[in-house]
Formats: sequence, C-alpha cells, structure tokens
Amino acid sequence: MRGARQQACHLSGPYVLRDPLSLEQIAYFQALVPDMAALVVLNRARLWHKHGMVNSRARSDRARKPLDAARLGELALAYVARFATSRAKLMRYLSRKIRESEWSDDADPVAVCEALVAKVERLGFVDDRQYAAMRGAAMTRRGLGVRRVKAQLFVDGIAPDDAGEAVESAESAALSSALGFARRRRFGPFATMAVDDPAKRERQVAAFARAGHSLGLARRILAIRPGDDEALAALDEEAARD
Repeated sequence: MRGARQQACHLSGPYVLRDPLSLEQIAYFQALVPDMAALVVLNRARLWHKHGMVNSRARSDRARKPLDAARLGELALAYVARFATSRAKLMRYLSRKIRESEWSDDADPVAVCEALVAKVERLGFVDDRQYAAMRGAAMTRRGLGVRRVKAQLFVDGIAPDDAGEAVESAESAALSSALGFARRRRFGPFATMAVDDPAKRERQVAAFARAGHSLGLARRILAIRPGDDEALAALDEEAARD
C-alpha cells in the first residue's frame, strides 16, 4: 500500500484528474497537445546531445539510500534556494527523490510532499504567477512565440489562472518576439540575400511555427526583402507601440 501511495505523489498538481474535465479544460489540453509533443522531442534531443544515451537502470541498480520527512524538507529548501520553480516542478522533484530512495518515515510520503510544497509557497519561495511571468518574459526575449510560452507553462504545471498575465504579455509582444527570432535566424529583412526558392521559404515559415509564432506573422516578416529599410522600420514602429 505504501508503494502505491508513494508512486501517487508525483501525480499531484493543477491537472490531477480528481473530477471530470470540463469542456473548457478539454479544449485547453487539445490546443496544447502539438506544442507539448514538440517540447518533449526537443528536450529529449537536448539531453541526448549533452549526455548521450541514459541508462535508465543505472539508478535502480544502486542501493537505495534511506529518506525521511526531515531530509526531504532539507532537499526542498535547497532546491528552491537554487532554482526558480513552480509548485508542480517542486512536487515532481520531491517525488523523484522519494522514488529513488527508501522511504524510512512513518509519515505518508504523499502528505509530506504536499505539506512541504505548501510550506515553501507560504514562505514565498514558490509563486506560480510570478514564475509564469518570469518564464514567459524570458522566452519572449529569446524570440519564442505565444504558443511555445503556453506549452512551456503547461509543462511546468502552471494553472491557466496563474498563466493568464504571462500569456497576455506574450501576446502583446508577439510581433517584437517574431522580429527578434527573424533577426537571430537571419530570415526575411535580416538575411544577406533574398530567398526566392518557395521550398526554402516554407522551411523558414516552419521554423517560425516551431518557435511558436503564427504563420500569418511569419509570412508577413518573410515578405520583407533584405534592404527594405522602410518596411522594416514600419514593423519595428508597430512592435514598439504594442
């Protein structure tokens, strides 16, 4: 019984299916599925590039160290002191530590996880709304669009109510973010030479889409040819007004 309760710890968060989903929640999930899938693939690729193949049995082959509520509390405080995080990400971290260890406390691990997350939130170390604003602004500065921001906040376990302001900020900065993306990738007006090949143009549109930008906005920017300073200045002025 304890093992089942222990495994259930990582399921806590804003999207635990305790009650039937509303139509609004179902629509929200369906809209994010393609972006979430893309994020999973990208994150796996980054891990592969950085660490190579990961042996999933390496941890299970080692002797499990004992872990109790006091030690788990120390891990929680050390984690939030080092990383900006959300409630759900902290819960996942604590759940992973429990799975990798031998739980040696009489207290229920699920209850301990939930109490620790509530405690650090009460102390002000975790604030999902503030985290969403910080995360969304950082992604926008990197040239990522609204769809990527929404998907990432969902992956980070941010509830729609807490993500609302961050998403609105990303929407208002959509043009400036797309221009920043084009500038980094040297697309459209920032290219060294015009792209007349339709296939290459569509690949650039696809790159915009993967970055979370709308296709209409992508084509609008790509339509500006290198050297058309007047058209680019008009877009920059429009972005500044937003």
